[in-house]
Amino acid sequence: MQLQLRNDRPRAQADIWIRDEARIFASIMLCACLGLSAKLLAQAPAARTLPKDAPMTLHAAGAFDAKTTPLPPDDTAGGANIGRYTLDKQYHGDLEGTAKGEMLGAGDPAKGNAGYVAIEYVTGTLHGRSGSFALQHSGMMEQGKFQLTVNVVPGTGAGGLAGIAGTMTIIIANGKHSYDFEYTLPAKSE
Repeated sequence: MQLQLRNDRPRAQADIWIRDEARIFASIMLCACLGLSAKLLAQAPAARTLPKDAPMTLHAAGAFDAKTTPLPPDDTAGGANIGRYTLDKQYHGDLEGTAKGEMLGAGDPAKGNAGYVAIEYVTGTLHGRSGSFALQHSGMMEQGKFQLTVNVVPGTGAGGLAGIAGTMTIIIANGKHSYDFEYTLPAKSE
């Protein structure tokens, strides 16, 4: 917007006219900015809202008891270099249930270097929903430092746990085992 002075007005009157025009221009711009801000703010919550059926991340924790039983070596798959074990677990806390599985391991844990993989099939109740799912473990120890991932195997959820996904953290402290489980489930059908 360009402001022009008119020569037919006295200088004082021109200054007042410029100030008035500037105030009007500033008011228009302020209203436009506030109006735009209000419109954006009104739209912002809708843009951040999750779809109604979007899964929410849930959290479960508790203790578990684990028993491993050695299996005979499989000479066709590495023999004595690969240890084989059955898993038998009892989960307590937010997840109440049992698990059965199998574990393979190699290396020398006494020297701080080893690795293992396992699959366990969990059956129980998780925060009031009954069903089952499989967990896949992958663990590595190098120079005494341990890395472990335990994930829900996609597509294994059944019953009230159909569609489950997530990651479990296993904690071993003072000879006791516990878990911290972050997971998602589809919304319950109504």
